[in-house]
Amino acid sequence: MAVDDALKNHAAERRLFLARTIAASLVLLILIGLLIARVMYLQVFQHGYYETQSKDNRMRAEVVPPVRGLIFDRDGVLLANNQPAYRLDIVPEQIANLADTIKRLGQIVSISDADKSRFYSRERQTPSFRGTPIRLSLTQPEVARFEVNREQFPGVDIRAGLTRTYPEGRYAAHVVGYVGGITERDLREVDNKRYRGSSHIGKAGVELSYESLLHGYPGSRVVETNASGRALRQLEVHPPQAGDSLYLTLDSKLQKTAFQALGDKDGAVVALNPKNGGILAMASTPSYNPNLFVDGISQANYSRLLNDPHNPLFNRALQGQYPPGSTIKPVMAIGALETGAIQPDKKVWCPGYITLPGSDHRYRDWKRSGQGWIDLTQAIERSSDVYFYKLGMKLGIDNIHSYGTMFGLGKKTGVDLPRENAGILPSRAWKHAHRHRPWYPGETLITVIGQGYMSTTPLQLALMASELAERGHAYRPHILKARRDPKTGLVTAEKPEPLPPIELKDKRHWDIVINAMKGVVNNPHGTAHRYVGHNLKYPIAGKSGSAQVAGLAQNEVAPDLDSIPWRLREHALFIAFAPIDDPKIAVAVVVEHGGGGSSVAGPIARRVIDAYLDEQAANRASATLQASNQSPP
Repeated sequence: MAVDDALKNHAAERRLFLARTIAASLVLLILIGLLIARVMYLQVFQHGYYETQSKDNRMRAEVVPPVRGLIFDRDGVLLANNQPAYRLDIVPEQIANLADTIKRLGQIVSISDADKSRFYSRERQTPSFRGTPIRLSLTQPEVARFEVNREQFPGVDIRAGLTRTYPEGRYAAHVVGYVGGITERDLREVDNKRYRGSSHIGKAGVELSYESLLHGYPGSRVVETNASGRALRQLEVHPPQAGDSLYLTLDSKLQKTAFQALGDKDGAVVALNPKNGGILAMASTPSYNPNLFVDGISQANYSRLLNDPHNPLFNRALQGQYPPGSTIKPVMAIGALETGAIQPDKKVWCPGYITLPGSDHRYRDWKRSGQGWIDLTQAIERSSDVYFYKLGMKLGIDNIHSYGTMFGLGKKTGVDLPRENAGILPSRAWKHAHRHRPWYPGETLITVIGQGYMSTTPLQLALMASELAERGHAYRPHILKARRDPKTGLVTAEKPEPLPPIELKDKRHWDIVINAMKGVVNNPHGTAHRYVGHNLKYPIAGKSGSAQVAGLAQNEVAPDLDSIPWRLREHALFIAFAPIDDPKIAVAVVVEHGGGGSSVAGPIARRVIDAYLDEQAANRASATLQASNQSPP
């Protein structure tokens, strides 16, 4: 017993137990303290963050893109429309593996390399919590396939929206233009805030030049979502502001007539209203279908357009630069009359060619046998080159350049359409700057008949015709007629911009030249009488032109047109306006490698003028009949 008692030390055991109890209690208290501190941190200091996170589980802020403004012709015919469409959006923040998600999506809906490239470019510029489109217009079968597999793609959603369509298709493609997907380059040039949620931007034509009016301003909304992220209802909405709708000066019926008149030829037709500069028609052939570009054109289709030797993407009316040929002879005649270089009634001998002093090089007339004795009026009617060679020698390159500049040659018209070319109106200074050589007398001779270095656009020629028609009082060409505010419905007309008037020393010079242009069409000896002057309902003033593409040797006889390769044939040109006493339309036609200006371009101009004036006459008759029916008996 004594030994067992000795082995037991109750005091020591109590002290050990107490120490252990205290240690355990301290650890417990520390853990409870840490827990309380963590709860305090989460509940107090991080309350705002987690409150937002919890709301994000059921609420989502979205950008609402604006509705793009519509585009109409002068009579309200729809040229650019918006149609319902479904787009596929991805919210990167809600996706763990973006590349894998896109790969799996591609097994359900068609996603091209261009779609991926556009998505990644746009995604880099968009906050990760906002949706970025990967496909812009899903087909109904694609929508159905995605809906069946929706649960496999959190962070991916289908959104209803609008897509652009062009009812007139290729007829007005070069004027109206088209929209396309926004690229990284586009975003560097626009206000990013204004383009939040937008997928398209104007790329050409009116869609590009009036992008700022058509686009509008985005809105926003807050939607309640379920666990899968699918929207259930809208909680808050700030509606977007739609873009303005535009009314163009374009006459869609006349546009189609001009396009069809060109047929399968490469060329352009521009028709202006001389009273205000409005573009009535601007056709360029061949053309393309702008609808192909809206949701991303396929590589095959784009390559086909790019590699087409006739270049359908090229707007010949604004960008084509052609020697004007004899179409500028009326302007040169006005310059010669104003400077006193010629007398209108004085006859000049035309043997079919001239030579410069000290040279045996022959500058030939288009009529190799010569025109005989002719005065200014006959020279314009018959388009005598020799007469104008002699006129040019007296007028000089400085005056040629001066009067050409007065009529808008060699500079952009300032039309409200993109990518206009200026053409070339050569001068001594121009040649020194671009060719580093002096001006030679022979170059004056070919310049005065619209050859050599000189080049013009069809729009410049139409403006020149307008200035002749209105005797120097013309307006800057423009395509916008009016704009409509989507909020108020108020339509605001655009005010035409008058150009500086061409004031002549003697106003009779206008009559001399215009009467000669009338003879081109109406006189049996006129170059266009046979092709344009038959069965006229109103007087037309015109001027034909043929611009050489390849020259002939000195003694070479011009071959038959059919034996000349197409690309070596002359360009065919024609300018005209009508009616002469009260001009309502001015037209310029260029047919690439068409041959004769009178025989090829002239009938096209006549067809366009007839269509426009006949329609105006019909509208006046209808208005008169309607007024008479409403009059009291």
